[in-house]
Amino acid sequence: MSKIKLKNELKRDIKSIDRICNEVYNQKEKNINTKESVEGKTSNNVLTTGKILTEEMIRNNYDRLNKSLKEKIQSKIKNKLFKEKSIITKQAKKSIKNTKREIKTTKIAIEKTEKTVKVSAKTISEIVKVSIKGIKETIRITIEIIKALIEALKSLIGAIVSGGWVSVIIIVVIALIGIICSSVYGIFFSSEKENEIKMSSIVKEINGNLADRITEIQNINSYDEYRIKSNRAEWKEILAIYSVKNSKDNNEDIMSLNEEKKEIIKKIFWDFNSISSYVNEETTDNGTNKILYIVSSSKTKEEIMTQYSFSKEQINQVNELLSNEYSAMWASVIHGTPLGTPDIVEIALSQEGTKGGEPYWRWYGFDERIEWCACFVSWAADQLGLIEANVIPKFAVCQDGIDWFKAMGEWQEKGYIPNPGDIIFFDWEVDDSVSHVGIVEKVEGGKIYTIEGNSGDDVKRQKYSIDSKYIYGYGVPIY
Repeated sequence: MSKIKLKNELKRDIKSIDRICNEVYNQKEKNINTKESVEGKTSNNVLTTGKILTEEMIRNNYDRLNKSLKEKIQSKIKNKLFKEKSIITKQAKKSIKNTKREIKTTKIAIEKTEKTVKVSAKTISEIVKVSIKGIKETIRITIEIIKALIEALKSLIGAIVSGGWVSVIIIVVIALIGIICSSVYGIFFSSEKENEIKMSSIVKEINGNLADRITEIQNINSYDEYRIKSNRAEWKEILAIYSVKNSKDNNEDIMSLNEEKKEIIKKIFWDFNSISSYVNEETTDNGTNKILYIVSSSKTKEEIMTQYSFSKEQINQVNELLSNEYSAMWASVIHGTPLGTPDIVEIALSQEGTKGGEPYWRWYGFDERIEWCACFVSWAADQLGLIEANVIPKFAVCQDGIDWFKAMGEWQEKGYIPNPGDIIFFDWEVDDSVSHVGIVEKVEGGKIYTIEGNSGDDVKRQKYSIDSKYIYGYGVPIY
């Protein structure tokens, strides 16, 4: 019942009260007139008795009528409120029942959708966290987001369903991945595509071209011995310049590679690097010898960006790509290890077969070849940012590496069973003088498998018995 109807009912009840009150008043007046008539005919005693009786009768009648009326009104109001409450309760129960049914239906739909799409809540959560800041300047994407997008793409391939919010999410994710791959950040996907040219293979080919030029210089010169002085540009600088330059010049997918793009990368490499040579006659303990010096020098990235007339925006993009947070991503691009997940073992294994150690001792800062096993370990660690993170030291002398691990409380003596990624030190003379170092690949069947630099002047895989007398001990980094 509406409030208006209830109000009208109450008005009618008030009118009834007024009517009854008027009747009581008229009865009182009538009784008063009767009293006056009696006064004229009876004695004072009779008058007094009549007065008392009349007033008591009036009071009793009034109280009775008033009480009856109140009970009637209260009963009517109570019945109306109860009826109203029943209606409201019934409607509320019906509404709750319908809501529960809708919730149950929605829950079933969501469960079916999740089962069909097979995308975990964690993956979706990571996707939602994607943010693009300053599209006109740079698109900043962390390693974790790129990894999440890759995993999302793998999960979503073939899982598109028609209609609903799931399709919207899929479309958004694919659109975001498209934006990334077409931006300067597409470089981080350039070693991922199957059945196509990979950036890691281009890097390997150009490194081979550099080695061929060195050999050519050796072949056309007469010398007794040669020395290499090297200051070659880092590959991540070369590829960062390529990514920014090609994205701006061609506005195309940086992730995909072809022969034309390979030639562009080669040109940038040789714009960075140059090789020269000269021969000196020098007096040594063995007499006068002809020394062939092969000098590999490079321009800085700042000089190249000036040469290419990079804008302030492009300079910012290059610096962003070269920030430390992308170290592991660059390792994947350059060495062809799994995107976003390389470890020091994978980095080291990607170098198997490299001879002479020039990339490693040159990276360390030496102008000439030294015994480079420790330089190789340090170089592999640096590719993942492990030196800057103080996980592994930068060392060229084996004993320096041992001293660092001992100082950090991360040293294990021989007899310890190592884990992949542990740093293994050797004592070939068994005289407590460390002479070699490598990286533990794995332990199987009582054998320790390693990957070592400067093993016969090469990067090679080796194996030893767990109890080999040549093992001195282990550095155990906390990765």
